[in-house]
Amino acid sequence: MAKIRTGFGFDVHQLREGHPFWLGGIQIPHTHGAFGHSDADVLIHVICDALLGAANMRDIGFHFPDTAGEFKNIDSKILLKRVVELITEKGYTIGNIDSTICLQRPKINPFIPEMKRVLAQVMGISEEDLSIKATTTEKLGYVGREEGVSAYAVVLIEKKSEA
Repeated sequence: MAKIRTGFGFDVHQLREGHPFWLGGIQIPHTHGAFGHSDADVLIHVICDALLGAANMRDIGFHFPDTAGEFKNIDSKILLKRVVELITEKGYTIGNIDSTICLQRPKINPFIPEMKRVLAQVMGISEEDLSIKATTTEKLGYVGREEGVSAYAVVLIEKKSEA
C-alpha cells in the first residue's frame, strides 16, 4: 500500500521590458521577461511549491529565501533539482504533475514540448508524468494587461508503505 499525497502551487511574477524570459526551464524569446530574485521561472516555482507542500515541507521561500545572496539570479532548475532531492530524502516519488501557465503573450504552445523535456529530465521523471498547459486571461487583469505572468500546479507524490 502506498501513501499518496497531493500538493498545490501558485506563483506570479512581474514582467519587465528587456529582461530575459525564463519559463519551464528554457528561455522564451519575448520583449519582456519575468522579474524576481532568481531567474523568476514561474512554472518551476509553482512545481517546487506543489512538491514541497505535498511532502509537508513548507514552501520555496522557506528553503531558498529571496534574502539570501546565494540564490540571486540562480537558475531555477537548480532549485527544482534540490526540491526533488528533498522529497526523495523523505521517501517520496513523483506520481504526476499538472500545471497551467497564465500569460497573454507570447503564445507558449510551441515551447511546451521542450519545457516538458527539460523539466522531466531535471526531475528524473517521464514526460508522460508532466502536463504543461497554457492559457490567457482574455485580456483581463494583470496577466491580460501583460504586466505579469502566473502559474498553477497540482502534484501527486507517493511513498511506499513498509509492510
